[in-house]
Amino acid sequence: MSDSLKDQLLGLGFKPAPVTDRPRGSRRKDGAPGGKTGAGQRSGKAAAHADRKGRKDAGGGKGPGGRGQRPDGDIDLAKAFAIRAQREKDERIRAEREKQEAARQRREAQARLATLLEGKALNAAEAEHVRHFEYGGKIKRIHVTEEQLRALNAGELGVVQRNGRYLLVTAATLAEAEAIFPASVALKVDPDAPAADDPYSDPRYQVPDDLVW
Repeated sequence: MSDSLKDQLLGLGFKPAPVTDRPRGSRRKDGAPGGKTGAGQRSGKAAAHADRKGRKDAGGGKGPGGRGQRPDGDIDLAKAFAIRAQREKDERIRAEREKQEAARQRREAQARLATLLEGKALNAAEAEHVRHFEYGGKIKRIHVTEEQLRALNAGELGVVQRNGRYLLVTAATLAEAEAIFPASVALKVDPDAPAADDPYSDPRYQVPDDLVW
């Protein structure tokens, strides 16, 4: 209205209408501020709580007693060490059993060898010849007669080692001894082998008596 009409109304006793502030936010008919319902608020809070719980369980959670859970990598490494230690223990036990079994078989073979050789040694007290041979990486010798030397070099006789002694035996007995305990065969001559394979087969071959065996 114009200023003259306004002045006339004020002069008649009319008062201007009071001015009120506009509300910051509109209210929905259901009374929920900001356009959100009460159910919506509860749903939002539940989602936020679930999100925080998920982050806690995924990384920063603590186990019983307030201590942090051990990473899976540490558990796998400890399990690997335990498996390795058990495998090494099993291998040691197996090796020891194999060693004991080999020793048992050796004792039994030596016992059968002793039975075989009873009364079959042909060593002669009057032997005047020395037959040298290699055994165990060393040069050994046995005393034989001239006839025994020829038979030995022809493969008709052989030498068996028994308790540190070298026994002269027949080729048949030597074959049996080899079947029972191969390591006992000290000298087995192949008459068809080249002379270079057994240089000590030559009767003229002499080794000085002062040689240390």
